[in-house]
Amino acid sequence: MQKNFMTISSKSMDKPTFKIIGISGTNGSGKDTLGHLLAEHHNYLFMTITELLREECQRRGLPSKRENLRMVSAEWRRESGLGVLVDRAKYEYEKVKSRYRGLAIASLRNPGEADRVHELGGIVVWLDADPKIRYNRVKTSSGHRSHRIHEDNKTFAEFLAEEEAEMYRSGDDATLDMASVQDRADISIDNSHDKADFKVRAEKALRQII
Repeated sequence: MQKNFMTISSKSMDKPTFKIIGISGTNGSGKDTLGHLLAEHHNYLFMTITELLREECQRRGLPSKRENLRMVSAEWRRESGLGVLVDRAKYEYEKVKSRYRGLAIASLRNPGEADRVHELGGIVVWLDADPKIRYNRVKTSSGHRSHRIHEDNKTFAEFLAEEEAEMYRSGDDATLDMASVQDRADISIDNSHDKADFKVRAEKALRQII
């Protein structure tokens, strides 16, 4: 059952503090913004699954197009299990965990990753916003993200089609299925307004879990 914005399921209320926070949501919904907020104001180590995949694409000599990121992530899940990307992030965190309050991981795109966060005693946050607003954010920020030029340079129709391809499983459990991640989220936050509004909403939600 889909949860209302900024609500926490009863099962999560049993845990007073979450050392692992998985961040998921639609493209341009503010996942990195939330991760940086957790890092800068709450001393969480912020890591992105996308960066792990982008580094692997670079190692293979592939452009960082979303279809290549999806291909690599599916390969890794088939080889090492659906929660492999969470485990890779946790492995890096374990090396430096004495310096941090916890680990924030973005961006979960397979339900196995959300399940793995829960298995590790963590919580999953889902972000969303109006599609046109999110598209404009992506286009506006593309000039500051030269390493993501292949990902950000697209029309609105392409943006929507790409998101649709990532929202629902193609039949292979190792592929992306963001709708199922959303179903597993403990907290949902609407980020359809400005950054100041989002930070207020995010902090209100975070006070319930950290």
